[in-house]
Amino acid sequence: MPARPDPRPSAPPTRRDAVEAALSRLAPRVPDFEAEAIVDRALASTGLRGAAPETAAWLGMVSYARHVFTEYDSLLGEGYDQDSARHFVLDDLNAVLSDWGVRRRIGQENGQENGEGNGEEDGDAEAS
Repeated sequence: MPARPDPRPSAPPTRRDAVEAALSRLAPRVPDFEAEAIVDRALASTGLRGAAPETAAWLGMVSYARHVFTEYDSLLGEGYDQDSARHFVLDDLNAVLSDWGVRRRIGQENGQENGEGNGEEDGDAEAS
């Protein structure tokens, strides 16, 4: 006899569950320990609190990769402005995203880094 579905309602997914699911779709090869840090960053960001899970996962991932895997912070420390520092780390950032299985690339069209130029990619505008 086939198993019946459980008639009890299950708890709705948490915000964390939704952002984790979105991240796994966006970056299927991101290592687990990196994924946890990305989700933590997205959930801790006041700027991403009301964002859709896909948006929070994308911006949290880009921010995390930029700060952890590129020379972005060093360039800022040397006096480069954000736009210049982002320009110089663009190839390294896209390489990390590619390694994680991300199909979307960060570009520089119209000064909008492919949809993430809203000041929220680093959580809060001041944090970038």
